[in-house]
Amino acid sequence: MAKGKIADSLVDTDDSAGWIVTFADLMTLLLVFFVLLYSLASFDKEKYKSAVESIKIRIDQKAELVGLMELLEVPDSIDTKITIEDITGLRSREESLIRDINKFIVSKESAKTIATHVVDGKIIVRINGHALFTSGSADLKINAIPILDRIVAVVFEYPEYNINIKGYTDDIPIATPRFPSNWELSAIRATTVLKHLIQKGIKPERLTATGYADMEPLLPNTSATNRAVNRRVEFVLEKTTTRY
Repeated sequence: MAKGKIADSLVDTDDSAGWIVTFADLMTLLLVFFVLLYSLASFDKEKYKSAVESIKIRIDQKAELVGLMELLEVPDSIDTKITIEDITGLRSREESLIRDINKFIVSKESAKTIATHVVDGKIIVRINGHALFTSGSADLKINAIPILDRIVAVVFEYPEYNINIKGYTDDIPIATPRFPSNWELSAIRATTVLKHLIQKGIKPERLTATGYADMEPLLPNTSATNRAVNRRVEFVLEKTTTRY
């Protein structure tokens, strides 16, 4: 009888410890998962191409060896680096929006005319006025259309952001039949940009336009260079809880 009790006790002990095996398997899988994420975090397309190009496969017994790259092409437009945030989806929408805008600025080589800032949770895209309008005019330049269209393409992907378009001038007074003062000029410039965005498909509910004349200068209006900086149009992108 004593031997039977001892055997039953051993069986019970083995059964109660079975969770350890499951736990060990889970920990192993988690370890492999994070190692995989770490390895992909520094994925380099060029190294990937080099590695794949060295692999040769045979389609059938009579066919010659074919490079795997001939069957599996990596698009040239793909980013050469993939970050851990891209893989896991942890990159915030704000960071993604700023990244997309900055890509546009670099691709168009417009660093001198376009800048991006974040102030109090609002993303501000600032464009120098001379890139959009000629002096004293509220008609868009031909070269301004591609710039605005790229902005449209970006904001289309982020419908949770509203856009306030702000027009600014320098402090030199203007007095024409169409623009009695800088207030009218700045307001109509902002409205002109707004209308272009609407024509390209941005919903009017997401847009506002405001003219600020020579208020809120970035630099003192003491030189032609400073005045050129102050003449600008700003796109203030603010996140809203309403989806349009």
